[in-house]
Amino acid sequence: MTFSSDGFPLTAAISPRVQVVESTDSTNADVLRHVAEAPADWPHLSLLLTNDQRAGRGRLDRTWVTPPGTALAVSVLVDVTGLPVAARGWIPLIAGAAMTRAIGAQLTGSIHTATLKWPNDVLLDGQKVCGILAEVVPGRPDAVVVGAGVNTRMTRPDLPVTTATSFAVHGLTCDEDRLLADYLGALDEQLKALVAAGGDAGASGVQGEVEALCGTLGHDVAVSLPDGQTLWGRGHRIDPDGRLVIVQDDEYESVVSAGDVVHVRTRPSTAPD
Repeated sequence: MTFSSDGFPLTAAISPRVQVVESTDSTNADVLRHVAEAPADWPHLSLLLTNDQRAGRGRLDRTWVTPPGTALAVSVLVDVTGLPVAARGWIPLIAGAAMTRAIGAQLTGSIHTATLKWPNDVLLDGQKVCGILAEVVPGRPDAVVVGAGVNTRMTRPDLPVTTATSFAVHGLTCDEDRLLADYLGALDEQLKALVAAGGDAGASGVQGEVEALCGTLGHDVAVSLPDGQTLWGRGHRIDPDGRLVIVQDDEYESVVSAGDVVHVRTRPSTAPD
């Protein structure tokens, strides 16, 4: 293990359970299983973490492997009792915004920036440094496991794709305890605000928080849709349901509820059919 011998005191001050494991296939799979088997042992904001995840999972059932000690994998259990089902699509966006703020705090005083790419990837200087996956615990609809993988010590040759990056690639050191504490604090704050507002993302301030951090807004994008089509346009805003609104040809709006977003430097003069 490459974790500090001092443990995670800042994180433990917020989380009722901080479980560190030497290695695992998937932190999300572990927490999903543990909560299903013994829910009372995993209260709100309990977490499991490792820096040796062997079979990480992401959106669209993607999997990946990172060299041991190069990435922080953490899964947090959140209790969303009281949050209307219709508003639960905001959970991954809230998590992405919370992690963006936490990573941004690590960059204070540097030239580097952290932004959110809709819906919940975190970019460091425009390249992906963190991905997030939220999953409902089977049989427990009010219990959601939010997994995050942060590239901390990964060297450039270890990066899985050219669009990824890490703290180390930029010559930065990540304070993992502070990162997790900041992340949990922001995650809990925004979830509670959304519950208190009856799921109204605008009234709760959640919608504004996500939009303020979202680098997709104002950026030219190509969105690969589930049906295989590609949508070209510019990120314009996030609607009350957390969907990305894109302006196409500077004239009309399209709403995206699911898809892979790529930030592009220039839009094609004629979008492909």
